[in-house]
Amino acid sequence: MEEIKNKILDKTHNGLNIYAYVLRQYYPDETVLTLSGKNCRLTRNPFNNNKKTLAIYVVNSFAVHKDLDLKNFEGDVFDFAQLYFKSNSENELLNKIIEVLNLRSIVEEKTDQNWFDKPDDTWYALCSFYKAPIRNVFPFKTLKLHEIHSLITSDKYKNTTASLREIQDLKEKRKFKANNFDYVTFSGEFERRNDNNLIKHSSLITIDFDHLPNLNEVKKQLLEDEYFETELLFTSPSGDGLKWVIKIDLSQATHQEFFKAVSNYLQQKYKLEVDQSGKDISRACFLSHDPTAFLHKKHSIV
Repeated sequence: MEEIKNKILDKTHNGLNIYAYVLRQYYPDETVLTLSGKNCRLTRNPFNNNKKTLAIYVVNSFAVHKDLDLKNFEGDVFDFAQLYFKSNSENELLNKIIEVLNLRSIVEEKTDQNWFDKPDDTWYALCSFYKAPIRNVFPFKTLKLHEIHSLITSDKYKNTTASLREIQDLKEKRKFKANNFDYVTFSGEFERRNDNNLIKHSSLITIDFDHLPNLNEVKKQLLEDEYFETELLFTSPSGDGLKWVIKIDLSQATHQEFFKAVSNYLQQKYKLEVDQSGKDISRACFLSHDPTAFLHKKHSIV
């Protein structure tokens, strides 16, 4: 394990690139790190109310940190990465760092560790991500499900989601959502958001439930459904709906045929009405703040 950590540090400027990656997830439009020798100028800390109190510096080729405002907030770069990724194990954390920073080459080098030697048969669902507003139809980048889940469970959309839920007028609510929320196309990668511009289908389909009086009950039913396995499940921006993402087998039926079949199944089994917009492959799905969003464990191993 230590050998893998040392290889990661060697490829990320002693770990400074890892700090920069995590901080950019919270402050995408800012310069998050400014070097001064081997140290960095004070930067904002997303884990201390965004105060500019985070000190990052390098000791013996190892990037570490401390917060000048919080006595017990200190550690090394892997401790800081864990605050963002919330991994279930050290192996999983290192896997995530390697994935997001494109460090796969280091695991191909000879090492006495064997935990990376198993063949990678993980199914990756690739989705297009778009910056707000909704009228922007050209994707900003491609994301995997675990990356989308990280956005939803982080504080990135916390204030925007809270602001939306305070609006009472439905027309103003729709306008605010269209102008302020980033979104994804869960069903695939696109050149632009249009069914005719699909690059590759992700084998995912999104089922949208609106105005649920018993949201937690429905969430439990979907997660425990015996027929469909949940890949991702989170609360919609409005707060009274759910976004349910499941896998489909396009060798058995078309996207539209699956949507109709799933909708009928849910109506018959749970008496649930489905938003019909999900039948479109290029359907936009707004990303909200939901710290309890569910992600299937297979997507956590990247």
